[in-house]
Amino acid sequence: MSSALFPFSAVVGQDDLRLALLLNAVSPAVGGVLVRGEKGTAKSTAVRALSAVLPEVDVVPGCRFSCAPAAPDPACPDGPHEPGPGTARPARMVELPVGASEDRLVGALDIERALADGVKAFEPGLLAAAHRGILYVDEVNLLHDHLVDSLLDAAAMGSCHIEREGVSVRHAARFLLVGTMNPEEGELRPQLLDRFGLTVEVAASREPAQRVEVVRRRLAYEDDPASFAARWAGDEAAVRAGVAAARALLPKVRLGDDALLMIAAVCAGFEVDGMRADIVMARAAAALAAWAGRTAVLKEDVRQAALLALPHRRRRNPFDAPGLDEALLDRILDGFPDDEPEPDPDPEPDPQPDPGPGEDGPDGGPDGGGPDGGGVPPQGGGPEAAPEQPADPSAGPEAPEAPDAPASPSPASAPAAEQAPVRAAEPFRTRMFSVPGLGEGAAGRRSRARTAHGRTTGAQRPAGRLAKLHLAATLQAAAPHQKARGRSGRGLVVRKDDLRQATREGREGNLVLFVVDASGSMAARQRMGAVKGAVLSLLLDAYQRRDKVGLVTFRGAAAELALPPTSSVDAAAVRLEQLPTGGRTPLAAGLLKAREVLRVERLRDPSRRPLLVVVTDGRATSAGALGGDAREVAARSARLLAADGVASIVVDCEAGPVRLGLAGGLAADLGGPAVTLDGLRADALAGLVKDVRTSVATASPHTHRRAA
Repeated sequence: MSSALFPFSAVVGQDDLRLALLLNAVSPAVGGVLVRGEKGTAKSTAVRALSAVLPEVDVVPGCRFSCAPAAPDPACPDGPHEPGPGTARPARMVELPVGASEDRLVGALDIERALADGVKAFEPGLLAAAHRGILYVDEVNLLHDHLVDSLLDAAAMGSCHIEREGVSVRHAARFLLVGTMNPEEGELRPQLLDRFGLTVEVAASREPAQRVEVVRRRLAYEDDPASFAARWAGDEAAVRAGVAAARALLPKVRLGDDALLMIAAVCAGFEVDGMRADIVMARAAAALAAWAGRTAVLKEDVRQAALLALPHRRRRNPFDAPGLDEALLDRILDGFPDDEPEPDPDPEPDPQPDPGPGEDGPDGGPDGGGPDGGGVPPQGGGPEAAPEQPADPSAGPEAPEAPDAPASPSPASAPAAEQAPVRAAEPFRTRMFSVPGLGEGAAGRRSRARTAHGRTTGAQRPAGRLAKLHLAATLQAAAPHQKARGRSGRGLVVRKDDLRQATREGREGNLVLFVVDASGSMAARQRMGAVKGAVLSLLLDAYQRRDKVGLVTFRGAAAELALPPTSSVDAAAVRLEQLPTGGRTPLAAGLLKAREVLRVERLRDPSRRPLLVVVTDGRATSAGALGGDAREVAARSARLLAADGVASIVVDCEAGPVRLGLAGGLAADLGGPAVTLDGLRADALAGLVKDVRTSVATASPHTHRRAA
């Protein structure tokens, strides 16, 4: 089967996505593209196809670091390079897998040569391969933190510096960073998010005709990739020529004071942090002008640059989808005079003629809506792009203004004391709570865990098949025996018993199960708003740390699993917003429901450790179907959770001048700390318990095994 890529110009729709990619191809200084969107929206297809339309690059023959013949890197490990003609090759697209090791990313000691020849040689990593090309990270929001740190360093400095295992190397690493992600699976760290110059939200088209064309082209490509690519070869060549022409024109583009003032006014109007947004917008606007064949930056270029460069930088509330208020943008730009048309002093033919509205694409089907046959517009704000833009950035799903229950519920349908849901208070940044011990769960950002890709903490003999070789420890184990083994020559004599495996430590994501008291004692509107704000803040923290979350509520006579454990923290936020309050306080029912949920989840995913967050004032006024004294039943239920080895924290919601301290007693029974609502804040007084502590004596054998 042919390995031909799906042609870039054959991608249907997704005008903003392809425009952002092409702007970076014209001006790599724009800083890369972050593509956010649901699965199945051609994110990866478009990115992988971009490399085919990039102009070729000249490299020094034999240089593993892609030095340019005209200006080779003076510190290149393969240098110094003598002046001479270069070799042209296609621009590379290097893909960084989510599970890659740090050695694979930055490079490391050449183990084969070290063991066989006894020489110290450097083996380049993916950053070296991506120099002067594209570094593509699919599911970039799932990238391990230690890889993110290395990537940030290289992106900031334009070079990669390696100091490890006796190797000291620095080489150039300037690349076009492109990442794709599904927001449902977690968010990016702010430091990495800001490194992407542009961001694009993609979604599947709701137009039946366009969806049909997507299916038609995809099936044609899968049936015969080579033939399909050949049919689009002309359009690919036109896009490639357009990129080359725009690159040549870019140095001549004039970015006048008026354009710079517009850019500064827009960034100030949207209250973006720092100055990187201004710089990125300026570069993007110049690239837009060059792509359109102009030497002057116009107001429309500034507007389109803002739509691409600001959505992920503007200040927004947690769980709000990135976006930009286009009405505000237009109001800011309306304060500047309109552009006066200027004649082009050196007109050139458009390398990508715009087909007529009724003209078919090269494959005989409807055109994707742009001048390259696949829908790439010179400006992303044209009429072809309009259907792809959401009509209203705020039109997404929101919590309803009125409760789902009838306005006047009958006694059979709801408790008489039930109150309508109240809105959550403004969320805040919380302290970080983690599960004690060392886990082995899914990669995340909360608790310490043994991982395959974290930082190296030591070495050990492999229990089975060798996974990650610890070279220094292996050489240290083999060195004392070289004379007895009859070593001759430079190579080492290494036996199986000498091999040492690296032990690595990183962070894992946990199951954070919220148990929220929605009874009448919590029903005061201001109080419940503050409680919801605190839970929403903890949800935001769980979202950023890649946890699974679940929500149990209790009121009246029973507890309810409002949200089964899920990775969609947004769903938990919606359920929380809709939560009504009122009735008695069946605290024991809530704890026992949580215990049952955790038991089932332990069977489904035994390696994911739970963190129980109980949000209550500690009162217990109903034993429900269990009978007996409500407080005693609640205490016994809490001790059962402690015996299971569940790490817990109690958020004490008690307010007022007279406090009973019941939440503290509940926390003692659970074996965890009690924290007030004010104590949740990250800027609270020092000394707040950070790690949730459980009783080792009463922990389950399963917990002992994981924490060992």
